Amino acid sequence: MPATASAQKKYDPGVSDTEIKLGHTNPYSGPLSAYGAIGQAIKAYWAMVNDTGGINGRKVNFLTYDDGYSTPKTVELVRKLVEEDQVLAIYQLLGTPTNTAVHKYLNAKKVPQLFVATGASKWGDPKHFPWTMGWQPDYATEAGIYAKHILATVKNPKIAILWQNDDSGKDYVAGFMKGLGKENEKLVVASVSYEVTDPTVDSQIIQLKNSGANVFFDDAAPKAAAQAIRKAGELGWKPEAFYLANISASVTSVLKPAGYDNSQGIMTAAYLKDPSDKQWEAAPDFVQWKAWMAKYNPGANLADSFNVYAYAVSATMREVLKRCGDNLTRANIMKQAASLHGLEVPLLLPGIKINTSDTDFYPIQSVRLQRFKGETWELFGDVLTNESE
Repeated sequence: MPATASAQKKYDPGVSDTEIKLGHTNPYSGPLSAYGAIGQAIKAYWAMVNDTGGINGRKVNFLTYDDGYSTPKTVELVRKLVEEDQVLAIYQLLGTPTNTAVHKYLNAKKVPQLFVATGASKWGDPKHFPWTMGWQPDYATEAGIYAKHILATVKNPKIAILWQNDDSGKDYVAGFMKGLGKENEKLVVASVSYEVTDPTVDSQIIQLKNSGANVFFDDAAPKAAAQAIRKAGELGWKPEAFYLANISASVTSVLKPAGYDNSQGIMTAAYLKDPSDKQWEAAPDFVQWKAWMAKYNPGANLADSFNVYAYAVSATMREVLKRCGDNLTRANIMKQAASLHGLEVPLLLPGIKINTSDTDFYPIQSVRLQRFKGETWELFGDVLTNESE
């Protein structure tokens, strides 16, 4: 075959010799607007990529819209991105209910729904949804790790759970119960949900405290998570072990508003370097990230872990697009995303790598535990993994 034929360019909608269009929605407004920091940081990441020559000579055109975490709005905006804006892929769309609302549509259209910003376990189902892939450790895996840690470290645990009444909350609870095992389900003495629109979770926390629980799993989104920590502090409820869902581990968005004094000793799972942790100051990827923040995202808070998350997930997407070369079809994007073996991405914790295959759509399945001390997180213990070897 002549070299020219093998090097032929193959493009799907959203690609030209000079451009790659990616689509995204995020709650820049509404009850979950704390997550807006992620969208802003992703925009800043692609600005850096474009300034340094783009990807194989093409600039990334990142189109991001505010869906306010409202599913009808997400559906409308994703249709616009696919049908009017003609994006190549939907990338890092935020939220479990919002991604769920466009899940079937994107798969029917064969448009990649890549590295979604939600850890629901359903994003790793290549058999039924071959166009959708998660990125972060899934909620069920994370919650199962907490459950096993409780069984190993707390004598006579009486467990209380606060969870968001949607797919993400149900996923966390299911993973947690599975981690406890049938024989230990009775250790959960109270399990209370809240709605994303609830102004506070005060009544839920009073109920959980009154259950006599000595272990608390705070599985809530940032605003409700902060309220829960603060209310527990006000009530003088000091559980022996307090676990916080990783989605709410941001020092800036959650622990600071909750009050550092109320947050001491809280544990969470980590897979990214925390920007407030002094041990990373001299790490080359961290130094690079700080320089990027100063130049491209100067208005954002350096202590906000959402800026680390956005950088790391975008570095993963950049690698996938790079590997596509001039074959920028939707099918090849999914093929490359499903062929990542031992990929090291900036700002992942040492020992944590990205692994995917055509049957494994869970890129990150390892975490370490960390505990809040003073005004920062401190890692402890070994890398805990749910990778099937």
